[in-house]
Amino acid sequence: MIPVCINGIEYSVPKLKVTNDDISKIVDTSDEWITQRTGIKSRYIASSSETASTLAIEASKKLIENKNINPETIDMIISATSSPERHYPTVACEVQAGIGAKNASAFDISVACTGYVYALQIARANVATGFAKRVLVITSDTTSKFVDWKDRTTCVLFGDGATATLVEESNDGINDIEEVILGADGTKKEFISLDLQREICPLAENNGVNGDNHLKMAGKDVYKYVMQEIPTLIEKTLEKSNMTWEDIDYFVPHQANLRMIEALTERLGIQAEKVLTNIEEFGNTSATSIPCVLSDKMKKGELKTPSTLLLCAFGAGMASGTAIVRLRR
Repeated sequence: MIPVCINGIEYSVPKLKVTNDDISKIVDTSDEWITQRTGIKSRYIASSSETASTLAIEASKKLIENKNINPETIDMIISATSSPERHYPTVACEVQAGIGAKNASAFDISVACTGYVYALQIARANVATGFAKRVLVITSDTTSKFVDWKDRTTCVLFGDGATATLVEESNDGINDIEEVILGADGTKKEFISLDLQREICPLAENNGVNGDNHLKMAGKDVYKYVMQEIPTLIEKTLEKSNMTWEDIDYFVPHQANLRMIEALTERLGIQAEKVLTNIEEFGNTSATSIPCVLSDKMKKGELKTPSTLLLCAFGAGMASGTAIVRLRR
């Protein structure tokens, strides 16, 4: 199997930064209420002209420029998104056109907040088997366009953004993606859901349920699921890699809720300084949250390299994923 490396991560967010005080002007809430329950102080919200595709193209162009690569050398584009403007053409195809990656295959995957870890594994497998030499992994979500802005329990949580990660053949024989474990539990599908608006043919039976296109979440059920299932998944990942927490420099969880992250960290017995978060500024950006943390912290000099990280994602499905990765620079 061909070893793979992670050769750069970039992020992009909308222009508008919305604080808790801003949200309190449109829904019955306050900075104190939001901060106490979620740890979130602000988030970036997309306008009508900012879409999952435009944000993804912007992040991809940053990565291409910073790494000084020819987009025509990209073999594959994988886009993890659950809130595109349209189902087709896919975000990946729009990115392909937007950056001039004319030789790349392009497709989307929809695994909500777990999308980045799933996409990393797909990229890893394609490079490791020689099917592709250079894969662009995109995450891009504009979840703010699908929340009910009259529901203070959900609208305060989400922010928008995109990231681009380059996964390619390693030139020194070292694997940057050490281990990946993916999971799902469809019996918990109602914990987080987003129906699509649709129109039934007049000739077909219609039960009157056409979907309201708003995200729904059973917060208490999600919390219980994460506390019960995710620690076991993480310990399984460490065991499979023959590692302990002493071998891990940073723990990077999905940025769902700071209070949930704190509880999970305590249950796992991880030192607080090993846990990376930026939910305070960015909110829950769905599939974008983990790579956004990585890029953001590297830019700020708050993530030392080389380092070994344990990534952990969970979300609608309920889908879950863990990965042990190395960042060299």
